[in-house]
Amino acid sequence: MATANVRDVAALAGVSVGTVSNVLNQSKPVAPETAKRVQAAIDKLGFVRNDAARQLRVGQSRTVGIMVLDVSNPFFTDIARGVEDTLTDFNRSLILGNTGESAARELTYLDLFEEQRVAGLLITPVGDVLARLERLRERGSPVVLVDRHENARSFSSVSVDDYRGGQIAAEHLLDTGRTSLAFVGGTRAIVQVAQRAGGAQDAARERDARPVRVLELDSMRAEAGRLGVEQLLALPKAQRPDAVFAANDLIALGALQALTHAGVRVPDDIALIGYDDISFAANAAIPISSIRQPAWEMGRTATELLMAEIEKPGTTDYRHVVFQPELIVRESTAGP
Repeated sequence: MATANVRDVAALAGVSVGTVSNVLNQSKPVAPETAKRVQAAIDKLGFVRNDAARQLRVGQSRTVGIMVLDVSNPFFTDIARGVEDTLTDFNRSLILGNTGESAARELTYLDLFEEQRVAGLLITPVGDVLARLERLRERGSPVVLVDRHENARSFSSVSVDDYRGGQIAAEHLLDTGRTSLAFVGGTRAIVQVAQRAGGAQDAARERDARPVRVLELDSMRAEAGRLGVEQLLALPKAQRPDAVFAANDLIALGALQALTHAGVRVPDDIALIGYDDISFAANAAIPISSIRQPAWEMGRTATELLMAEIEKPGTTDYRHVVFQPELIVRESTAGP
């Protein structure tokens, strides 16, 4: 059975296509009886308007795109939830893209969002895509960076002071009497990882502590954390760290699994702290200390910045909101 269109509705209701459009869009007043006939025709035909096609015709969209590094990480799903909750206030919908830390996949999503002519884009960049984002903005889709501070200040951004977060984590471990710290993270090509590691290294240097051993991994997931800690435990005992700072809580969970499996007592033998403060950290077999990022609030703030640009096209009043990280102490560093 062919799908009903606006002309079919107009013919059945005995009105013009323009009148049907006025009823659908509430763009011009329509007599109540006429509106009832149009609605009856819509119901009888099972008509569903192609809103996407309509938006493409007028060059506008009610949809906002978001691209995150890893949708399996609750930190990013909490950001997306903050975005979606806020978009409802603006009668907008959300399309989510998961780059999986892949620059190639990131470009694929950028192509898709450009084709869809999204009203705006929220993105945690993986590759060097700033020039591409500028092109997207020139074509009418503003962009706000999420969990990333853009030094060129050509885009609004929402981020956390990850360098300070790294300092806080290292200072806490040193304050609890640890003397040999290891940072277990993803590649330093990820800006957040580099900043967290740098903050930890500088904090140790300022305390005249041993240099922080940095172990780069190929992902930011639990499996990488487990494999990374297994490498540390393979070292001679004299060279092993007595504290591990994981670049995020998923890595910390994998690290905890490896330590527990090896019979290492946490925190007695090795203390462990993560980053993000996802719910899994608090509910682990040994609750994990973490550096909290206000993920939902970041999503809401980024959305408000984006909507301000959407509603005021051509603005160059870019804003940069930097949240401060917070130390959350649990058993993995402080004992029961």
